[in-house]
Amino acid sequence: MDQNRIAEQTTEFVDLMQRAQGLAGRASANAAAKASGQEFSVLDAATIAQAYARAGMQIAADPFALPRFQMQLMTDSAQAWMRAWTGPAGETAGDRRFRDDRWNGDPLSRGLRDVHLAIENAAEQLIGDLPDDDKDSLRVRFYTRQLLSALSPANYLALNPVARDRFLETEGRSLLDGFRNLLDDLERGDGRLDINMTDRHAFEVGRDLAITEGQVIWQNELMQLIHYAPLTETQFKRPLLFVPPWINKYYIFDMKPDNSMVRFMLEQGHSVFLISWVNPTREHAALSFEDYMRLGPLEALDKIEEATGEKEFDILGFCIGGILVTATLAYMAAIGDKRVKTATTLATMVDFTDVGEIGVFIDRDRLKVLRDHMAEKGYLENHHLQDMFSMIRENDLIWSFHVMNYLMGKKPPAFDLLFWNGDSTRMPAAMLLWYLEKIYIENGLRQPGQLTMDGVAIDISKITIPFYVLATKEDHIAPWRSIYPTTGLLGGKTSFALGGSGHIAGVINPPGKRQKYGFWTGEPYPADPDEWLAHADKHDGSWWPHWADWIAGNSTGKKVPAYQPGAGPLKPIEPAPGSYVRAD
Repeated sequence: MDQNRIAEQTTEFVDLMQRAQGLAGRASANAAAKASGQEFSVLDAATIAQAYARAGMQIAADPFALPRFQMQLMTDSAQAWMRAWTGPAGETAGDRRFRDDRWNGDPLSRGLRDVHLAIENAAEQLIGDLPDDDKDSLRVRFYTRQLLSALSPANYLALNPVARDRFLETEGRSLLDGFRNLLDDLERGDGRLDINMTDRHAFEVGRDLAITEGQVIWQNELMQLIHYAPLTETQFKRPLLFVPPWINKYYIFDMKPDNSMVRFMLEQGHSVFLISWVNPTREHAALSFEDYMRLGPLEALDKIEEATGEKEFDILGFCIGGILVTATLAYMAAIGDKRVKTATTLATMVDFTDVGEIGVFIDRDRLKVLRDHMAEKGYLENHHLQDMFSMIRENDLIWSFHVMNYLMGKKPPAFDLLFWNGDSTRMPAAMLLWYLEKIYIENGLRQPGQLTMDGVAIDISKITIPFYVLATKEDHIAPWRSIYPTTGLLGGKTSFALGGSGHIAGVINPPGKRQKYGFWTGEPYPADPDEWLAHADKHDGSWWPHWADWIAGNSTGKKVPAYQPGAGPLKPIEPAPGSYVRAD
């Protein structure tokens, strides 16, 4: 390295250190506030400690458990080092953290990798006998995995051969770039580490994403109603209403043109309407789950009827939007409102008996802490849910970006789904607290008459319309085996489909090029989801055409001249995507 470059990088390092000094106080204050309990955190040290204490007593009940663990760890580690120095260099570990061939390039890297995998395996064996239905056991497994994932040699510059090579190839430039990326992420989070997962400048809502032509034809304090311009001369007589989740922005349904579900359904000849939720502020603190029903799908259906003159509709909901759709349909069934003729839910649980690893974060003690935290602000900040969901897939959503951004000094590539994932929203206090207590903790949605909506007791078994339920096989937020019981809880004919991939990629999986994920269908629906899967039919390609055929098969088949936004009594307020989706 020449002297000029050394001088430039020295100056740059000094500048970065000055930035770091300015951030150190904010980062330290944030950490101290969370550790002391003054600031809400998805991690609760006291609960975690109690879980480990109780699990430790269970493990200690078997006097041979710890000796077995120690013996297994010593034996497997010794064998790993032996193989590293004497085994063939071409061996690979089936783990994406170590997929680069350089982990096989020298005995030290191979040994570090295989010993770490041996530690993970031994720990899994030690805690594997803890009761499956115990929340303490779930927490111990979850946080043990978090710790071991953090300790992976892939996460450390000196131990990661790929990062070491890049450091040498760039003559130290990668380390400076990684330091800058770290400071950028800390500054964006005001002292909290806000890990960058995509190029945040590559997309703009209304320019690259959410560009399907349409008009906002109605709005209230909670939502804007978008009516999309037709892409066919005639359309199915029944309008279709999309109800997105309000944890993120609505445009998961309208990404780029080649993966927009809205555009796809317009091309199939449907008249598409969509709810765009507000990003709540303190003034929305008192909005309840019932308000989301009344001011959301119920008011939207009224306005679609006013705009088109139609009195029958199809409806779709995704994630928490699907939970709202299900509860709304149960309410409509209770009051005799029969306007909705088919329903679709995507990645939506209605039975919360087994919520998966999200359960480590939610119980009545945490609910009390959350209530106290939101008492002043009136909402939950968006980054808390982001952190929670990322921890459930920590190696994919935390540590892989740690390696890329900080050790390699690279910027993540542009990826529309991760851009949307980072464009999350706040959650109003009243709605969130009721939802977590009544639906998550008490599992009230699946129990007839336990929940009331707008003063009416609801029972989802009274929903008798055709229902299409999609789950995805690798979903870490709504596990497919927890979605599957919906097939036995509704009162009408249910069609269940299982997509490949996870919560987002498995849903936004359009037909066309680069098709990676198939899907499964089949009847009947036995009680055991694995028994169903063993006999289900596997299909290549996207599930979208299958769903489009289903919804068309459950229509009257009648077509009408295409509905034009603003042609009816409701005049355009502003073009899509509207102003609500742009609010920070």
